[in-house]
Amino acid sequence: MADSQISNIVQEILRVEAVEEAFSTFLVYKPEQENERLAMYQDKLCAAMTGYNAEIQESFIRQYLSLTAVLANRYKMKQLLTLLENLVNTNILQARMLCDCILTSEKLVYQNGDYWIESFHLIRRVIGGVDYKGVREIMKGCREKATTLPVKLNSSSLPQMKALYNVLEYIFDRNASLLPAYFIVTEIQKDYPDNNHWPHWNLAKLLSSFVESFRPCAQMVSIIGHSQMLPVIEFSGFADHLVNPWRLNPITLKFSLKGNLPYDDELLKPQIALLRHVLEQPYSRDMLCSMLGLQKQHKQRCIALEDQLVELMISPMERTEQENEDEEMSSNHWCWLHLSSQVIYLILMGFADFPNIVMGLHSKLQGQDSKKGRDNLMWVLLQFISGSIQRNPLANFLPIMKLYELLYPEKEPLPVPDCTKSHCTQQMAVVCIWMHLLKKAETENKTMTMPQNLKVQYEYLQHLMTSNNTPSLMGSDFRIALLCNAYSTNQEYYSRPMGIIIETLFGNQKTMPNGNPPTPLPTAPLSMCILDSLTLHCKMSLIHSIVTHIAKLAQNKSNIPGSNVMAPALVETYSRLLVYTEIESLGIKGFINQLLPNVFKSQAWGILHNLLDMFSYRIHHIQPHYRVTLLSNIHSLAAYPQANQTQLQLCFESTALRLITSLGSSGIQLQMSRVVSEPKSLVSSESEELNRVLVLTLARGIQMTGSGNDGAAVKELLTTIMTNTPHMWSQHTLQCFPPALLEFFSQNPAPKENKALLKKSVEEEYRKWTSMANDNDIITHFSVPGTPLFLCLLWKMIFETNRINPIAFKILERIGARALSAHLRKFCDYLVFEVTNPAGGHINKCVEAINDIIWKYNIVTIDRLVLCLVLRPNPDANESQVCLYIIQLLLLKGSELRNRAQDFVKENSPEHWKQNNWYERHSAFHRKYPEKFAPEEASGAYSGTIPVYLSNVCLRFIPVLDIVVHRHLEIPQVSKNLEQLLEHLGYLYKFHDRPVTFLYNTLHYYESKLRDKALLKRKLVNAVLGSLKDVRPAGWATTDTFQAYLLKSEVDATNWTPDINYYVSLVNRMVDTMTGDSHFPTTDWRFNEYPNPSAHCLYVTCVELMSLPLAPNVVGNQLLDVVTKGFVIIPALKLQLWINAIGVIMAGLPDPYWTVLHDRVYEQMTSNEMMEWPYQYTPFQLFNFNTTTGCMLENKYSLILALAHAVWYHAGAGQITQVPTFVKEKLSPEIRTETQLIFLCNLVGPYLQRFNSDLSRAVMDITLVLYELLAHIDKLQANLLYIDPICDLLYHIKYMFVGDTMKNEVECVIRKLRPALQMRLRFITHLNVEQINTA
Repeated sequence: MADSQISNIVQEILRVEAVEEAFSTFLVYKPEQENERLAMYQDKLCAAMTGYNAEIQESFIRQYLSLTAVLANRYKMKQLLTLLENLVNTNILQARMLCDCILTSEKLVYQNGDYWIESFHLIRRVIGGVDYKGVREIMKGCREKATTLPVKLNSSSLPQMKALYNVLEYIFDRNASLLPAYFIVTEIQKDYPDNNHWPHWNLAKLLSSFVESFRPCAQMVSIIGHSQMLPVIEFSGFADHLVNPWRLNPITLKFSLKGNLPYDDELLKPQIALLRHVLEQPYSRDMLCSMLGLQKQHKQRCIALEDQLVELMISPMERTEQENEDEEMSSNHWCWLHLSSQVIYLILMGFADFPNIVMGLHSKLQGQDSKKGRDNLMWVLLQFISGSIQRNPLANFLPIMKLYELLYPEKEPLPVPDCTKSHCTQQMAVVCIWMHLLKKAETENKTMTMPQNLKVQYEYLQHLMTSNNTPSLMGSDFRIALLCNAYSTNQEYYSRPMGIIIETLFGNQKTMPNGNPPTPLPTAPLSMCILDSLTLHCKMSLIHSIVTHIAKLAQNKSNIPGSNVMAPALVETYSRLLVYTEIESLGIKGFINQLLPNVFKSQAWGILHNLLDMFSYRIHHIQPHYRVTLLSNIHSLAAYPQANQTQLQLCFESTALRLITSLGSSGIQLQMSRVVSEPKSLVSSESEELNRVLVLTLARGIQMTGSGNDGAAVKELLTTIMTNTPHMWSQHTLQCFPPALLEFFSQNPAPKENKALLKKSVEEEYRKWTSMANDNDIITHFSVPGTPLFLCLLWKMIFETNRINPIAFKILERIGARALSAHLRKFCDYLVFEVTNPAGGHINKCVEAINDIIWKYNIVTIDRLVLCLVLRPNPDANESQVCLYIIQLLLLKGSELRNRAQDFVKENSPEHWKQNNWYERHSAFHRKYPEKFAPEEASGAYSGTIPVYLSNVCLRFIPVLDIVVHRHLEIPQVSKNLEQLLEHLGYLYKFHDRPVTFLYNTLHYYESKLRDKALLKRKLVNAVLGSLKDVRPAGWATTDTFQAYLLKSEVDATNWTPDINYYVSLVNRMVDTMTGDSHFPTTDWRFNEYPNPSAHCLYVTCVELMSLPLAPNVVGNQLLDVVTKGFVIIPALKLQLWINAIGVIMAGLPDPYWTVLHDRVYEQMTSNEMMEWPYQYTPFQLFNFNTTTGCMLENKYSLILALAHAVWYHAGAGQITQVPTFVKEKLSPEIRTETQLIFLCNLVGPYLQRFNSDLSRAVMDITLVLYELLAHIDKLQANLLYIDPICDLLYHIKYMFVGDTMKNEVECVIRKLRPALQMRLRFITHLNVEQINTA
């Protein structure tokens, strides 16, 4: 009925009387009459439409439109459509519904010209009443209709295009603000991605110019030089929040950029250079997996990664062609070693596919002559094939045959290489591959024959295997390695060469027939050269044999001497095998999770001691979670009653001490997050010293990174420590703590030791000792737990009588090694009190008595005593100085430690991986200075000494020396004592496992204490780096200029001020090293302090800069000047790499060095030019780094922005948190002009994403600041030129970060703005247009 009603109304409107038709040319047109008639129809139409739901109304409209569309009379059509428009204006119909019905009308085709034109005119008139989401749909509909128009527009179709164009133009009109412009650009970018799909050409300019208008917004949220930023790879990778900026899509290798903005092409391309940079760095696999979001538990194949691995293998092949054949250890040698490790790991994890890599290599190498590089490539492939061919079908490995045919086209047999050169194993890799393939074919009953050109090498290997001459493993003979590599999948033959290796390491364990002990255990380990020449498969079987053998030895309870002792050669070789990261699961993981627990269960204390020593002194790069696991295990081991033996407890404490101090060395952010998330496993239940060192490490970690400063996890860790071992700290140590720790210790004070009472108790106990006659009573009384004063009594005995009563040794045995720690703490407190308040006693005599306890009676070792003494809290500053004075006398007055240290340093080298006689030298040292861990008078059960292979008092003392140095730095009055200490014991740093890290941590953490002590810094650096001058090549760390500074006289040194060229050379070294051209001597990174040249360069550079005799702000400004003044001498294409390097360096320095950047930003922000823009170019042009560099425009703004972005990009969590505060408190009060606001947006816009992941509240704070500044400028400036880009940015923040969470805060700001701004921003707070116009 309703349908017919609409039809009738339309018919009525269109009906013409016959008379009218007949006399149409004679009738007088009366508009009033016509209007009355139309008003009547309008009422009828209104009545017909009213009272129905939207669905029925829609069907009415569709019917009405279908009737209108067929009209030939354009005037009548216009009338009908005007009636619909009036219905919209009177709110009978919804504008959105009408527009949708028109756009979906079947009759809306461009051939129906009048209807098309009038319909789009109608849409143009009513679209103002559509909500913004509806306008977006209408825009889509209009763009779809445009595609139906012909490409060639003639006079018949041009008006149709014009009508549609007008609608879109109106939608795109920013002044009309029908919908957020951000929505429009999003739709356009989504619909036409990658320029492979185009709109109608007539609309192209409209759309492209609209997208171009968003370039300023894209600029404001783009990090300058993002695509050229390169990370420094730390060994332990990055914490998740620090990987975020480097994340790439694993399929496309593109950055994940927020929003569909017209970003620069460089940011939208696959970031191949970044991935290649990471892949090329040793120890980068954790970073690589985090960067691409690859997880070990999911075998996600990453094709992009495969392609880059292929490229990475071809590059050194090309370099190998230019190399001299005699150069065995070239830089390419290390490159191939790293590559094979990387390839194996990625294939084993399922991230790359072996056949695909081989076929990729085949296609890339066609047409190339690779006579030298081919052997290295085959060596890498052999690593994988030998290890996996037994578990996979032969078909998986057949692509290798194609590659072989391409690379080895010779018809003549390949000669047998010289087997005294290590690269013979690479030269025969191809024949080894074939031997594995043949063996596999045999097991699958398939026939394969050895190629003709490999016959000679094949026959040589067969002859070698069957001959009776046993090849040697010592010196330069690689025949055993060749046999292992060739036969590792052929068990029938493999046992012979592997058996020779095993016997070389294990020795002949069988007892002689006459009952004599077996031959001496082998002491010479396998050289790294031999181990590098074995395939992965051989190394895995060797490590498996070693672990099995150690486990058997541990279970062997035989009394035959040497039957359950590991051979020194075995320990050293095992430690060398653990550096191969590709065998991690069998290697370090098996060592920590299986071998150590098994050895402990067997109570094989000698083996356990040597394995822990191996961990402490031999293994360099260990991932943090393994360190934490081991530390947790050690804490639980130490509590076992069976392990209550002095030497063992000392070993546990010493290993734990090294583990804890190393937690804060490199990749500190990741390690700190692990430390604070696992408090129970890290905290010792009873060792106050270890817990104190943990607090110090935590303090340093928080201070240096700023992370965890207010975390609940830190509080939980500290609470656990205080529950287990309540303690307090000296004031001078507390002053250096970060606020979080300072607050915790002030809120949780530990009971203060009453030292006068302690002295009284000791006197009382001593009186009892002298008065008691019965030995049993004495033993019973003094062995009672709870009064840990026995060491005080022993000291008093020696002090007064110069001897110890033998009963004391029985008491010590009763007390036990673990409980003695409590006695040691009381003794240290008592000692400091005695020396501070001498009652007739002479300090030298006091120290002599202590020396007797250490060296004469072997009751406590020097390292344990000094560690305890240096960590005791002394509330009185005077006591602290006395404590350090006692330590100085202990270390320097007596000659015992100095003699040992001098002899040890003189006779030994820290480069253990290059030696095969460490054990001989070690044994000679122990013969000269035997270590005893109990008084000679004590019984055997208490005093049995475990033979050790790797450790001694000098090595154990090094981490203690670190802590002693730090305590001296906290008290300015004792700096002279420190200088003496460094002079007499500094050479021990030759054996420090992380000397540069120690300097870096020390100079960084104590920056404020050392700021005015240039000579002390110089002394410290000289002592540590100077100790290594005999073992490291020239130029391994600091620059020549800095070396000259270290040699200057004190007067010249304090007056030295390096010029800008010095800083330029430092940054240049960093740039070159990061781009693959290292300035440092080639080294084996597996045994280096840092995992790769870039990390090494970064830390030695930071140490050098922090050691300069200049204020931090001077150094920071000079670094910035390298670019702001020195850009003229830097090649334009490399400028961004220099900026990146400065960002890396400054982010590695303490706050006073890099916060000068904020001063520079402030300076620019408040400059006169910012107040009144004097340039002919827009701020957006002069703030654009590429524009100013490419067009040689004024670049002071873009360079500062680029530097700020680089520093913040590399900044740690603690550094980045300072940025929002700087913006709110320093910059925003100074902003009065639109140009300043744009500069601020360019400055912080790119970091909203980082703030969002690190500190989400900061995004809201900065957003509110931007709104308030806009309101402030709106009042101050009559003309605003760039309101559109600013509003675009605010919409970007809303849709990408804050959503509606800030609606209420910003609404009151927006309501105060000028109408043009309110109009644009009304969708953020859902303001109505009417409210704006009346505002």
